[in-house]
This record gives sequence, C-alpha cells and structure tokens, in this order.
Amino acid sequence: MDVLNDTIPVVSDTFSNLSLDSSSSIKRWNFFSTLQEHGIRGLTRAKIREVQVNLGKLCNQACNHCHVDAGPNRTEIMTWEVMEKIARWCVDNQVESVDITGGAPELNPNFRRFVDTCLANNMSVTSRCNLTVLLVDGQEDLSAWYTDRRVKLICSLPCYSKDNLEQQRGKGTFGQSISALQILNKHGYGILPHLELDLVYNPNGAFLPPAQDSLEATYKIRLEEDFGIHFNRLYTLTNLPISRFRHYLKRTGEYDGYMNLLQENFNPQTVPNLMCRHIISVDWLGRIYDCDFNQMLDIPAGWNTPRYLWDQDLDQFTNDRIAVDSHCFGCTAGAGSSCGGSLA
Repeated sequence: MDVLNDTIPVVSDTFSNLSLDSSSSIKRWNFFSTLQEHGIRGLTRAKIREVQVNLGKLCNQACNHCHVDAGPNRTEIMTWEVMEKIARWCVDNQVESVDITGGAPELNPNFRRFVDTCLANNMSVTSRCNLTVLLVDGQEDLSAWYTDRRVKLICSLPCYSKDNLEQQRGKGTFGQSISALQILNKHGYGILPHLELDLVYNPNGAFLPPAQDSLEATYKIRLEEDFGIHFNRLYTLTNLPISRFRHYLKRTGEYDGYMNLLQENFNPQTVPNLMCRHIISVDWLGRIYDCDFNQMLDIPAGWNTPRYLWDQDLDQFTNDRIAVDSHCFGCTAGAGSSCGGSLA
C-alpha cells in the first residue's frame, strides 16, 4: 500500500507497548500489530492538505460523548499571541485551508479576529460549530458574521429526533439546534452554493454508524419535512473510546465489547484516507499532534517530544511517522471515520 514507509524500522518498545489499557489488553487491541497483519508497516503522513486548529476547551455544552471533555468551566483557551504565530506560519508555508475547532471555537474572544486574518491571507476557513452557540448571549450576530465571510460550517447534529439528541447533549439542545439551523437557512446556508452547511452524526451508544449515504438521505427527508431545514452533506463519525465516551463505556460495562467491535471491523481500505495522514493538529498552546484525538490524549506527533508548530517547516511533516494506539481502531472500523466523514 502507498502508506508504507520501508525506511521505518521495526517499531520500538516504547511505540509498541504504549496503550490506554492494562497489559492484558495490549495484545487484543494493538493497532500497530493489526496494521502489520494487513501488510502495513506503519502510518506516515502524506502531503498536508489542512491545518486543524483547536482554539480551546471552552464550550457552552458538556456533551456525554465529547472527546475534548469540553464544557463551560474549562479555562484552556488559545491566546491571540498563539493565533498570530499560527497564522504567520500558515502564510509562510502557503497553507491553503484552516479547520477551526474546539470546544466551541466561537467562544474564544479572538476567534473572529483569527478567522479574518486567515481569510485576509487567502486561506479557506472551516468552522466546526455546535449550533447552540449561535443562540448564546453576545453571539446573536454570529450567523450573519459567518454569512458575510462565507465560512464553511460543519455542525454537530447527532440525531434528527429530540430524544436521541438530548440524551447526548442535554435537555433543550434539540430545539436550540433546530432553531440555529433555521437561522442559518434564512441566511442562505445549505441553500446557496457559496454557503456550505454540512452536518455531523455520531452514534448514541456503543455501535458503529450506519452507511453515510443512506443516513444522509434520511436526515434530509426528516429535517425538511419536519422543520423545513436544508443542508449540503452529512458526515458520519464513529465514537472513539476516549475521554467521556470511554468513561461511559467503562461505567456501563461495554468497553471490552466496543473495543472488540472496532477491532473486528478493521478495514484496511480506510487507511490511505485517514485524517491523520493529511492534516496536522494544533492545540491551544500551539503544540502539534497527528490528530485532534491524539491531542486530547496528549500523544505528541509521531511520539516525539512536544513540538510547536512555528518551530517546524511544512515539508518536515511529509513522511513523518504517525503515533497510533488502540483508539485508532475507531477511525478504521467499517467504512471508516474522520472529520470529513466515512473513508471507504
């Protein structure tokens, strides 16, 4: 496969033995060993298409399955000094696309300034929005602000039914999410070609998401018929067994079964398109990671010592070894999972 890197030696003890679980779990859920069984000696990064910037863990919600452990009381927030360094690095390295996430990135006091800086330097900007933030006090003009700048929006909507959504996101969030989508539609999002509105689904439990295309069709029918809502695409994401979702699995006694489900459904066809092979993830301090999930587990890019984005050149990332662990089965199970939906 084209993801092989024949220059990578047999994996070191540190790399092969790191695991989120006890030693008895290492053999069962060893992602690197599974790659080797399918003729893949290791994951390496291809050319970077996008820089994903996490502006911090502050959020107006505290969803049950959040891999960031975000919430209203989190204080990890990126400063303007760090944003400015990231923007300058992106300009110097001719980065064309920036994906902004959180938390709720809009609650960072310098969010709008950062977006405007990226746009002024000819970068396309994607913002990952939880929808309810559009209704937060002080954010009443956010939808119009997004519209004026033609920012691509990828919005979380775990289900089109109230009960399922509120089990994940809390009481009242369904109505708020629907209201936010209707506001965005009024501005032309999901309707006009230059105002892209994509939605994200993730399962409400320890199971894999259904086929993306068929679920998208169902979402479009239900949202249009029930609420008059239009959107462009639906992305299906698998819940990774980390952070709050891992705690949920442990609490309900489903952790082992879920890990087995992910491993048993490993699909090698997902590997070439894995998100980690085409992006670099940056945390609120400016440190780099192979993906947002590794960032939340504090696993530095390539298992190296922590590095800052502005201390690297873009070309240095190409062919870099990617750090993997048992949670990576979540991105390779079934049709695969990424911030851009299914992979195979």
